[in-house]
Amino acid sequence: MSSSSTASQRLGAPGGSTAAAADAAGPRAAPRGRTDEAVERGPARAPEVAREPAAPRDPAPDVDAGAPRQVRLTAARINPWSILKLSFLVSVALGVVLVVVVALLWTVLDRMGVFTDVNTVITEVVGSESSFDLMQVVGLSRVLSLAVVVAVVDVVLLTLLATLGAVLYNICSALVGGARLTLTDD
Repeated sequence: MSSSSTASQRLGAPGGSTAAAADAAGPRAAPRGRTDEAVERGPARAPEVAREPAAPRDPAPDVDAGAPRQVRLTAARINPWSILKLSFLVSVALGVVLVVVVALLWTVLDRMGVFTDVNTVITEVVGSESSFDLMQVVGLSRVLSLAVVVAVVDVVLLTLLATLGAVLYNICSALVGGARLTLTDD
């Protein structure tokens, strides 16, 4: 048996060339191997089908083009990790705001002379022999230290409570189906 007949039998042609086998099998049958003709044409491409352009879709007849759209959504699950990150950032921002507001309020009260007036009243009530000084108790460094401690506790508590709230929402949502929202496009 010759090498050409062996190759044609492997490709499914009964003793002829692969091009003749493809012609005999018809236009739908494809040869199993690459023929010389396929090498010359390059990679096989799907035949292009002529398509008619699609007609433009008309909007639904019951939807008014000028009316706002309403979409009903259900918040079925809240990702606790994203809530943890978001609540941490928000509580850090609130902590910074708390420290800045306390510093500004203390400065305003000091410039108005409130601390010296209160110190004078306390000295008159207790007596002049007392060595009480209000500025040792409510000095700027002590007030800011207390504000920083409150801000750190605020960051920890708000972050934990928000994350716990997301987990509890997911548990309740699994039972009742979540919160339904209606959004309107104005």
